Amino acid sequence: MPRGDGRDSEDFREAPDLADLDSFAGVDELGARAHDPSDDTDPDLDAPDAAYQAGGGSRGGIGGIGQLGDNLALGPVPDLVAPEDVELHELDDQGDEFAPSDPNGQQARRELLAVEAELNQRWPETKIEPSLARIAALVNLMGEPHRGYPVLHVAGTNGKGSTTRMIDALLTRMGLRVGRYTSPHLQLVTERIALDGAPISAAAYVDLYRDVAPYVTMVDNAGGQDAVPMSKFEVLTGMAFAAFADAPVEAAVIETGLGGSWDATNVVDGDVAVITPIGVDHVEYFGGSPAKAAVEKAGIIKPGSVAVIAEQEPEVQKILLERAIEVDASVARAGSEFGVMEREIAVGGQMLKLQGLGGVYDEIFLPLHGAHQAANAALALAAVEAFFGAGKDKQLVIEAVREAFAEVETPGRLERVRAAPTVLLDAAHNPHGAKALATTVAEEFAFRRLAAVVGVMAEKDARGILDALEPVVSEIVVTKNSSPRAMPLDELNDVAISIFGEDRVVAEPSLDAAIETAIGLVEQSDDPEEPLAGGGVLVTGSVVTAGEARTLFGKEPA
Repeated sequence: MPRGDGRDSEDFREAPDLADLDSFAGVDELGARAHDPSDDTDPDLDAPDAAYQAGGGSRGGIGGIGQLGDNLALGPVPDLVAPEDVELHELDDQGDEFAPSDPNGQQARRELLAVEAELNQRWPETKIEPSLARIAALVNLMGEPHRGYPVLHVAGTNGKGSTTRMIDALLTRMGLRVGRYTSPHLQLVTERIALDGAPISAAAYVDLYRDVAPYVTMVDNAGGQDAVPMSKFEVLTGMAFAAFADAPVEAAVIETGLGGSWDATNVVDGDVAVITPIGVDHVEYFGGSPAKAAVEKAGIIKPGSVAVIAEQEPEVQKILLERAIEVDASVARAGSEFGVMEREIAVGGQMLKLQGLGGVYDEIFLPLHGAHQAANAALALAAVEAFFGAGKDKQLVIEAVREAFAEVETPGRLERVRAAPTVLLDAAHNPHGAKALATTVAEEFAFRRLAAVVGVMAEKDARGILDALEPVVSEIVVTKNSSPRAMPLDELNDVAISIFGEDRVVAEPSLDAAIETAIGLVEQSDDPEEPLAGGGVLVTGSVVTAGEARTLFGKEPA
């Protein structure tokens, strides 16, 4: 029907456009506009309430049936009396105490699996289209939850996860409520979104998804038939932003997924941009050099922020500093403004003396192994100092810093899951990480014999990873994890034989069989005089491999 103002009735229903975020204003959760803004009546607000009228309209009582305290169908409503330690709202309609379902119980897990099945129909996080349009539209529809708290944004090639967890621990010990967003997960997707230092529950994850799903549909529909829908990582990022706003948190530590500039997390404007060591990774997107990766990762450094930068190759450092100058960001560099002053290997970890932005922090026990973790600790400390505005002669409380570092946990990072023989898990998945792992094993462990169990993703540099491990490993058992992206066993076996030689390589089709084989290898000896103690197994090669091994050894997601 033509309208009085000459506009066709469909004009005000024009689909929103991703290129124009304002076009989403006044659009409901199904992507339709609520009503013609020129009308004096709102069809939703002014429509008669069917349930109200069925109950007798103004003649009815609560819910349209009877009067308060009386129910025509059921008779008098009993007076509910709650015990002293129970509130009335905690009773069911029979007066019994309501027993809430387990947020991580079987039902919650089933619902989580259903949500994951739905999300897995989308592009995985390993596949990106360089655009922030979709995530920007989503957070716009959601009311920009990512603007409700200050952010420390973490990017780099290696050490992001460990550094993020250390920052979380420090901020929490300083008295803040903290949200943490990391990727990928080791065992369960809920690990990615953490509040108060722990993953959210399966039920909370499901609720978050259901809350954001209508808005995700709107963004998908706005792009048109040929447009790329939102990826799984983009949806999860929106869920994390919402979780942190709902909590609410007083600070969020957010790790990038891939890169920086075009990463979905980069709709935030971090108060502190933390750059961990940058190397070669994801060459399909960032090229085959650290410098090309640095250009992308530098994108998280925003105007007026503080860039806290780990030690880098000279060409990488130059790119990061140029970006900081371009956007007028302050800079703190490892080796200049902060760093590791002293490091001593200790039982269960290491003792550190760190130079922070505000002075020296000594007697720091870090329950993690490796010089790279000491460097991560210095980076995390400087980031938190920058966040609180610490500087010359203005330190954080040293006892709080000591307590925070002493409690840090980084699952899947040289994590011991068994003794006799020792079994260690590490999520190293590129040559840079494998070199740091090999160096730590050589310097801090004295294995009589060490067998490695390695499963690698198809797109990764398997040769570079195995080359790094070869000097510290007696034998290698190659295998395949459950991911569809896993490198075929025959292909990985051929690479391993070319590096280790045929006598040092065993191939097993499943991870559990590979671990059993490796344990058998280190427990056997051809020399009756050789002690059987002192053998070790190292499970590594990918995050998925480490995560699945963690599950095999009965570890809970963390």
